[in-house]
Amino acid sequence: MNPDNKNFFQKVYEVARQIPEGRVTSYGAIAKYLGMARSARMVGWAMNGAGRLEGVPAHRVVNKIGLLTGKHHFDGTNLMQQLLENEGVKVVDNQIIDFDKHFWDPFKELR
Repeated sequence: MNPDNKNFFQKVYEVARQIPEGRVTSYGAIAKYLGMARSARMVGWAMNGAGRLEGVPAHRVVNKIGLLTGKHHFDGTNLMQQLLENEGVKVVDNQIIDFDKHFWDPFKELR
């Protein structure tokens, strides 16, 4: 991994650490906040291993329509869903119910 990726990943983790319990954001929202709107996929790559990092609530980062697309990077079949549901976020068929209600936009919240 080149040093630029490492810095970008660290910035992604800094944003993810600020997502409040019971809220979620998207890969694209983090990328946009970091000034790299077209880098949602790179945010996804950063989040792939983030579940094992201390203090990074990777389960709170989902795709732009609220699908748990990163769930296979968590131990156990439904760990991502269980973590979200423990915080009061309802998930049905890998989709967050009332996504707009739970959505946390770093662009608005951290400005």
